[in-house]
Amino acid sequence: MNVDFPQLAAIRLGFGLSPLMPPPQDPAELLAGLGLAAPEPGSMTSEQAREMTKLRTRLRRARYDSEAAEKEYSVQNKLMGRQLARDLQGRIARAVDDPFGFGERLVQFWSDHFTAVPTGLANNPLGSAYVNEAIRPHIGGRFEDMFFAADTHPMMLVYLNQNTSRGPNSMAARRQPDKALGLNENLAREAMELHSLGVGAPYTQADVRQLAELLTGLSYNLQKGFEYLPQIAEPGAETVLGVSYGGENKATLRDIRLALRDIARRAETAQHVSRKLAIHFVSDSPSADLVDQMAAKWRETDGHLPQVYRVMMTHPELEATFRQKVRQPFDYMVAALRALGVTGKQVMALDFPQLPAILFQPLAGMGQRWMRPVGPDGWPEAPEAWIAPQLLAARISWALQTPRKFVKPLPDPRDMLQTALGGTQSPELDWAVPKAENRAEGVALILASSDFNRR
Repeated sequence: MNVDFPQLAAIRLGFGLSPLMPPPQDPAELLAGLGLAAPEPGSMTSEQAREMTKLRTRLRRARYDSEAAEKEYSVQNKLMGRQLARDLQGRIARAVDDPFGFGERLVQFWSDHFTAVPTGLANNPLGSAYVNEAIRPHIGGRFEDMFFAADTHPMMLVYLNQNTSRGPNSMAARRQPDKALGLNENLAREAMELHSLGVGAPYTQADVRQLAELLTGLSYNLQKGFEYLPQIAEPGAETVLGVSYGGENKATLRDIRLALRDIARRAETAQHVSRKLAIHFVSDSPSADLVDQMAAKWRETDGHLPQVYRVMMTHPELEATFRQKVRQPFDYMVAALRALGVTGKQVMALDFPQLPAILFQPLAGMGQRWMRPVGPDGWPEAPEAWIAPQLLAARISWALQTPRKFVKPLPDPRDMLQTALGGTQSPELDWAVPKAENRAEGVALILASSDFNRR
């Protein structure tokens, strides 16, 4: 099937077509829209998240002092417990309203690439701040800046237990020889294995340990927030992948930035992350030609991401592999709302208990618990992870029940077939939709179809 760039870009690189806005006409327009994914004024910050958690901690300690204190604690607990659903609501609203969708798709991709799970209710606000501060500002810049922002963000430090890491010969360790103040290699290992070089790259356990020693000093706590503490950092120089960092004076955050910059610019990182981008947006088995061209542009530009994206979106494989990728649940849900002509304002109008019932719980039923991937490697890309019978049943149920909660009357399915799939639908779906008994059945038939669930 020959697919024009506007349909190809909207369906494959964005969140699908919408009757409310035209698709991007060319790569330049698609890339120009990246700025729309920047953090919004008033969005959650680490400082706000810290204050919320401090308040909850204080109220928890005082909750038995009086009935009023218990009530105040209950209110704060509920507020923070609802943070994940509110975060999902905001992300869906932005994705629904993004004219082209590519920027919000990238936010989703990079948040998953740099997975940092806010384990525990107290860290839910910090998880929202992480995306706003470490991911959104950098999707249109250089990879090295996002790498540094993500791997030194308080959420990542908490998630990978970096706060427990102490240099074996640090001032803190020497002053407290009776305490087990040891080195934690979690962040260093994930930084090399998942976030940059990839499994099988030519680094050793010694490189991991040296990077872990360099990362000591990174600290986050409720009292003071994020800090770099030389007294817990390993003294002396560390050698990572043959390059020495620090050693002349006290360890500094600059040494960490330099090390991550150098790792980000390595050929192995270019190859690994380019392939991961290609897998997510193009094909579960991208060709060597596509990945090599993306990696070559990465090396040429020191990881300037928009130029790497351009290679991907202009490569013939984007069209050749049309509809070979299964939409993940979040992608599917946003695409369905866009196809129905739902606006972000309508999404943001949802409140409890409708919000979790319409969005949060169905997403989990489809297999994607919001902000809760099972490990630091994020959500799987393989189609079998998303097309199991029970998970497909959850999509069909949502397609049958949800559209009428947003749109009254429902669109004519014959019209929606064109606006949602842009003429790319299969002959089988073209034949079946007009024969639906009513609008609800016809709309559900479109949203539950293989055509719609693949991009």
